[in-house]
Amino acid sequence: MAFAMRRKSIWRNVALFLAILGPGIITGSVDNDAGGITTYSVAGALYGYNLIWTLIPSFLVLIIIQEMNARMGIVTGKGLADLIRENAGVKITFFIFIGLLVADIGNTTTEFAGVAGSLEIFSVSKYISVPIVAVMIWVMVVRGNYKIAERIFLVFSVALLMYVVSALMGKPHWQEIGHSVIHPEMKMNTRSIEMIIGIIGTTIAPWMQFYMQSSVIEKGLKMRQYKFILLDIIIGCLATVVVAFFIMVACASTLHINNIVINEAKDAAMALKPLAGAISSQVFAFGLFIASIFSATILPLATAFYVCEAFGFEAGIDKKWNEAPQFYWLYTGIIVLGVIIILIPNAPLIAITLWSQIINGLLLPVVLVCMILLVNNKKIMGKHVNKPIQNIIGWVSIAILVGLSMTLILMPLFK
Repeated sequence: MAFAMRRKSIWRNVALFLAILGPGIITGSVDNDAGGITTYSVAGALYGYNLIWTLIPSFLVLIIIQEMNARMGIVTGKGLADLIRENAGVKITFFIFIGLLVADIGNTTTEFAGVAGSLEIFSVSKYISVPIVAVMIWVMVVRGNYKIAERIFLVFSVALLMYVVSALMGKPHWQEIGHSVIHPEMKMNTRSIEMIIGIIGTTIAPWMQFYMQSSVIEKGLKMRQYKFILLDIIIGCLATVVVAFFIMVACASTLHINNIVINEAKDAAMALKPLAGAISSQVFAFGLFIASIFSATILPLATAFYVCEAFGFEAGIDKKWNEAPQFYWLYTGIIVLGVIIILIPNAPLIAITLWSQIINGLLLPVVLVCMILLVNNKKIMGKHVNKPIQNIIGWVSIAILVGLSMTLILMPLFK
C-alpha cells in the first residue's frame, strides 16, 4: 500500500514537472544562437580542448541569474521591464529600452545571417531561405498561442543535441579532454583572453532576462511549484553547456589538429566535410540552422515583450492582434528590418554584430544591477528576497560579468 502511494506520488510529481517544463530550458537553449555557436566553434578551432573549462563558470552564472529572474516573475506577476519602469522612472526606462531595441535589431539580423549561412551549405540562396523562414516564424507566433509556440521551442531545444552526433563523428580524444578541463595548457595573451571573455559573456544577454521573467508569467507559474521551476532552469542550463561542449569538441577534434582557421560557424560546417565526412558537416550546418531560426523567433519576441511592458502596452502571444497591436507591430517590424538588412548586397554584417554586442555589453550592467536591487526589495518580493548567500554569489557573478563585458568593449582600444 505504502509502495503504491509512493509510486503514485512520484508519477504526480513527474506530471507536474512536465506541465511546468519550458521557460528554463527554452531560455537556456536560446543562448546557443548563431553568435554563440560561432564563438564556441572558433574557440575549439583555435585552442582545441583548452577552453572547455570556461563552460563550468558559465553554467553556474547562468543558473544564478535565471533563478532570480524566475523567482521575481512568480512572486510579483510582473515582467522585469514593468518593475524597472515602476521603480526607476520613465526617463531612465526610455533610454535603457531604446538601447536594447537597437541592439536586438542587430542581434536579430545576426540570427538571420545564421539562417542564410547554414542553408547556403545545402545550396539554398539567402534570397529564398531568409524570407521563407521569416514568414514561417511570424505565422507561428502571430497565429499561434503560447502552448503551441512553447512545444515548438522545446523541439528546437532538443534538436540542438544533434551537435553531439557531429562531435562524435570527429572521434574526439576523451582522455585529452579530461586533462584539458583540469589542467588547461595555453598561452595567455590578448586573443586568448578575448576568447575566454567571449565564451563566458555569450552565456548571458540583457534580453534573456526579460524573456525568462515574461515566460514564467505567461505560463502562470506559482511559488508552490518552485522546486520544479528550479529543476527546469538547471536542466536548461545543463543542456546549454552540453551543446556548447560538443560544438567545441567537434571543432577541436577536427579543425584544431589540422590547423584550420575559421571566422564563423558556417566556415566550421564547411571545413568538417573533408575531415569528418559530409554527414558531420551537414549535421553541424543543420544545427546552426535550428539555432538561428530558434533565436530569430525568440529574440524579437522577447524584445516586443519587454518594450511593451516598459511603456505600459498589452503584450503576449495569447492575446489577439487587436488586443495587443503595439506588441505585434513591434514584433513584425523587428523581423522585417532584420530580413531587409540581410538581403542588402554586401551588408556590413560584421559591423552590425560588433555594435550590437557593444550595446549589449554597455546595457548588461544596468539591467543586472536593476534586477538584483529589485529582487532584494521587500516591498516587491516580501519574504522571497535573496538570502545572504544568494546576494554574495549574485553580486560576485554580476561583478564578473560586468568586468568581462567592459573588458570586451575596451580591449580593442588598447591593441
